Amino acid sequence: MEELFSQLSKYLRILRINDAIDILIVAVILYYLIKIVRETRAMQLLKGLAIFGIAFVVSSGLKLTAMNYILSTTLQFGVFAIIVIFQPELRNILERIGRVKFGNIIDLNSGDDGAEILNAIAAVSEAAANMSATRTGALMVFERETRLGEYISTGTLLDAKISSRLLENIFVPNTPLHDGAVIMRGDKILTAGCLLPLTANNNLSKDLGTRHRAAIGLSEVTDAAIIVVSEETGKISIALNGSLTRNFTEESLTKALTKILTKPQRTTDALGKIKFWRSK
Repeated sequence: MEELFSQLSKYLRILRINDAIDILIVAVILYYLIKIVRETRAMQLLKGLAIFGIAFVVSSGLKLTAMNYILSTTLQFGVFAIIVIFQPELRNILERIGRVKFGNIIDLNSGDDGAEILNAIAAVSEAAANMSATRTGALMVFERETRLGEYISTGTLLDAKISSRLLENIFVPNTPLHDGAVIMRGDKILTAGCLLPLTANNNLSKDLGTRHRAAIGLSEVTDAAIIVVSEETGKISIALNGSLTRNFTEESLTKALTKILTKPQRTTDALGKIKFWRSK
């Protein structure tokens, strides 16, 4: 034990600032990597790799030649097997890492744009509540930072201002566009009748239908916010980052979407205060 502390103190004495920064960067990367994969099958993969790594270190330390050979060979060829077996999860992880977060899509107090997005949120919430009351199924997507061009191209172009009446008319049963998704950008409905990818997650509740699975599927590969109205129960849900939150009311849906799609103004307020004091 004394030797261990002696070695540790020796390393601490020769630790440079560059080494500390290096360790900090690696720690942050590992933290966010674990945060990204913890709700996916890839988490089980990481646990398995950790067990193999510990076993390899132990076998090397105890000089277990046969065990060490088996583990080292397994780890070498296991990399290729992991890439093939966990290709969807690895793709999802890389896509999520690639989404650079510069903040949310609209500044809450940024003038006309902020007012327009708030009006759009109110219209979507009202439409969702009305369709919930009549048990009309609906699937509505708010595009955020990740562009949804490949899904937009599968629908019918509308390019119309968001309104509750228009959304309700789109999802009237037995109409041409009611089975697909509506994709919205800002305060515009871009397209309707769009096809979305279904989630490959087999652990979902059996009472979730195709709309819910499509909403979760899109939220797994993009940062979009997807609103679902269940045709069977009338319940309103939001899919975001691979998770589904259910049982929203019109009021709670408005609050949730406002939090997701807007951000409180801080910089503008600060600048306003500076100008105020300068004018005094």
